[in-house]
Amino acid sequence: MPRWVALAEVARPHGVRGEVRLNLFNAESDLLLDVDEVLVRLPDGKEHEVSVDQARRADKTILLKLHSVDDRDRAEEIRGAKICVPREKFPPLEEGEFYACDVEGSEVKLQNARIGVVERLEEYPTTHVLVVKKDDGSSIEVPLTEAYVEKIDTEARVVTLSSIEDL
Repeated sequence: MPRWVALAEVARPHGVRGEVRLNLFNAESDLLLDVDEVLVRLPDGKEHEVSVDQARRADKTILLKLHSVDDRDRAEEIRGAKICVPREKFPPLEEGEFYACDVEGSEVKLQNARIGVVERLEEYPTTHVLVVKKDDGSSIEVPLTEAYVEKIDTEARVVTLSSIEDL
């Protein structure tokens, strides 16, 4: 079973022939230009695998034409849907790099003791942070720097912190 990862959300119809304009979660990613099939995850939770008829760049977004979405009304019906691709379609990474989807949900440990789970990755102008939901219900933002993060093991789904002082 493929692990489907959301890359975009349908913002609105584009034109009258069923194309949709996407809000990309990573504006620089071209992955949706190279896939033949996507999973459309509707706001009500229903999911459908759909063939991609065409995908093209339009400024900082992608216009997508899905098979069986042939007019503006049908395109309007999928507004707000998440567009997902199989994780195995992602390009390979360099040593020390990871995708946010591979670390989200990972267990977070400090000195071998579990403190919580990674909720998401946030990007700020000066740094990236892991938003960690602690087991006590509170949240902390951990900067992705050596001062705080000792190791990220995406295979084991464990993030080991070296410190949380001053957070």
